Amino acid sequence: MNTEALITMITTQGIVIGFTGYFFYRVLTTKPKPEPDSYTENDDVVERQPEN
Repeated sequence: MNTEALITMITTQGIVIGFTGYFFYRVLTTKPKPEPDSYTENDDVVERQPEN
């Protein structure tokens, strides 16, 4: 393998590993968004399911 190909391969692998590490870090350190309470939207509903 010639020198240019080796440099290109190592550079490409370094960039891919860098992006992977960066986004993996972002996933692990991102705080979860608060989810809305699904029951508060149904507070005005008197009967949720019909009785059989």
